[in-house]
Amino acid sequence: MRLIESDSDRLLAALRILLAEKNIATVPEVAERIRLTDAASPAQGARMVARAWTDPEYRARLLADGTRAAEEMGIPMRGAPPLGVLEDTADTHHLVVCTLCSCYPRAVLGYPPFWFKSAAYRAKAVRDPRGTLAEWGTVLPAGMRVRVVDSTADYRWMVLPRRPDGTETWSAERLAALVGAEEMVGVRLPQLR
Repeated sequence: MRLIESDSDRLLAALRILLAEKNIATVPEVAERIRLTDAASPAQGARMVARAWTDPEYRARLLADGTRAAEEMGIPMRGAPPLGVLEDTADTHHLVVCTLCSCYPRAVLGYPPFWFKSAAYRAKAVRDPRGTLAEWGTVLPAGMRVRVVDSTADYRWMVLPRRPDGTETWSAERLAALVGAEEMVGVRLPQLR
């Protein structure tokens, strides 16, 4: 049986050849980048968060330069926009949104979830952040400031949530299990499970 090649398949093949001819990226390099992108998941960001919770020096490096801190954990960031990390504190909670589309730190969180890309989330997160959080079951104290941060094509953001009380003796692996994409975008708080 003969498969029919689509226009998009031909265009992709031509683009890969052109990248190689211009010495921008070889076909194997493109394939490796696709593999790395497909392998990215929230588990990578969760490992970063857990390490920041257990290693004060790493935490400082993560907050100063998220890109370098991700690379230190073996997460390739080449070609990705810079990564900023927002630290939740006792008086400030961060909520990440991309107001224009779905700019998302894919290298550390994987593909953006459908809700992050939705027009409803993007609009409500800016207009009514506390209402957005409440829809996720996240109710913050009345005096806590909610800071909405726009992730853009030029700069991507993730949240370093507060470490839950009662986890002081937990291993980094166990701590990482408390954190998913929702916690690193700021719609949920880490909960003991």
